[in-house]
Amino acid sequence: MSRRLFLSFLLLIPAAVQGQVRTPAPPPARTAEIMTQPMNVFRRFAGDAKPIYDFYGKLLGLKQLTTYNLGGGTSVARFQIGPTQLKFSAVVPNRQYQKGSVPEATGLRLLTFYFPSMDRVAQRFRDNGLPVPEFQPLPQSRRSSVLLKDPDGQWVEIVVTPGEPAGVYDQVEIGLVVSDIEASRKFYGEFIGLDELPPAEDHVFNTKKLSFRRGSAIVSLRSFGKPLPADTGSGGIQYVVSDVVAVQNLAQLLRVKIDQPVNTLQGFGLRFVWLEDPDGITNYFAEISAPGAAPARKP
Repeated sequence: MSRRLFLSFLLLIPAAVQGQVRTPAPPPARTAEIMTQPMNVFRRFAGDAKPIYDFYGKLLGLKQLTTYNLGGGTSVARFQIGPTQLKFSAVVPNRQYQKGSVPEATGLRLLTFYFPSMDRVAQRFRDNGLPVPEFQPLPQSRRSSVLLKDPDGQWVEIVVTPGEPAGVYDQVEIGLVVSDIEASRKFYGEFIGLDELPPAEDHVFNTKKLSFRRGSAIVSLRSFGKPLPADTGSGGIQYVVSDVVAVQNLAQLLRVKIDQPVNTLQGFGLRFVWLEDPDGITNYFAEISAPGAAPARKP
């Protein structure tokens, strides 16, 4: 090899190496930018699990998935509604729980499910030896709804809405009661990055409802204009993201409360960070490692 050719080869090496170096991804402005799966919702309950599972599985017709045993007497049961998972685990001692009607506390107070046929819903009640509840028509629509308590005393709304697109029946609506609509709007719209929907009249609770969507999951905000006790334990929202450290960094930057900083759930290839919305409602972010992947970087 001539000297000139050898020098040209040396000059090409840095450019080739530089082309292989990956530029770090810019930090997200909203957590939705790094979400990798549909949103999930979880509920905590006290007492016997079987009535809870029968209510959501047999009565509402949700498909039960494999229950995870996390060790230490902790398990997570999972049900599927469209692409979203509804998860159940036992109450934990370091949270506040408030019974009573939906407007009597802030927190995750209501889950709403949609069905195409009144006959199908009524038959499930009969099959389970229960009286068919009395549905009320919703003004200016073909819809009707009823409010029920599940076996743990938590509220569920069943909405019958015939003749709508199939995707409607894969939806789950996560009903939050909040103390300050504008503060929660910034959290779910600007920090989480969900798509804001037009405000709507809520004829069930005689108030306005502000909703946000990501895929088939809807987060709805209601405020009843008075100080309320906080329910920070009965339920929360889960997101799967590509980088929980980036979520934590963004939370620190925007002064979002971190309940549990980045940590690892041993044996499940999962890292997590738990945040709280302005009312202390859990927003839980999980990062799932691919099989055989290198260990996740430390925060």
